[in-house]
Amino acid sequence: MSRITSCFERLANENRKALVVYIVAGDPVKSITVDLMHALVDAGVDLIELGVPFTDPEADGPVIQLGAQRALDVGTTLKDVIGMVAEFRKTDDTTPIVLMGYLNPIEKMGYANFAEKAGRAGVDGTINVNVPPEEGELLDKSLIEHGIDPVYLMAPTTTETRAKLIFSRARGF
Repeated sequence: MSRITSCFERLANENRKALVVYIVAGDPVKSITVDLMHALVDAGVDLIELGVPFTDPEADGPVIQLGAQRALDVGTTLKDVIGMVAEFRKTDDTTPIVLMGYLNPIEKMGYANFAEKAGRAGVDGTINVNVPPEEGELLDKSLIEHGIDPVYLMAPTTTETRAKLIFSRARGF
């Protein structure tokens, strides 16, 4: 059972909702990210969405764009973010970590290479905001093979037909 599933099952048994927090990896400097992740858990966070900085965000507002730019300015890469997760996992093997970002850096690394490295580091899921479920089959296959849940977003205006497609492809939450 994945850490994401375990987390949500534990919370359901405790009759609690999940506190999910997003931070941009590498903002304001790479060296603080793992410490921030641990501080979030110590403060009661149940699941961390770790933002992978990207140069051309399509779906982020100005606050996240500025955080991503600061992270990029100090040289934060997808490889660094995976390393941050591996470092976090040295002392926390329970808290789910979901990488949130864009497909482009993953494509550059290669689906299988990314999935293998991310899975080995302890990444539990990905939210790739520019990958619709209709186009995610190859990436999803690589992720699932390495124990990573592909998570898809759904808008409040999503039709029932599309929601069924999203539910059929998504894992984790």
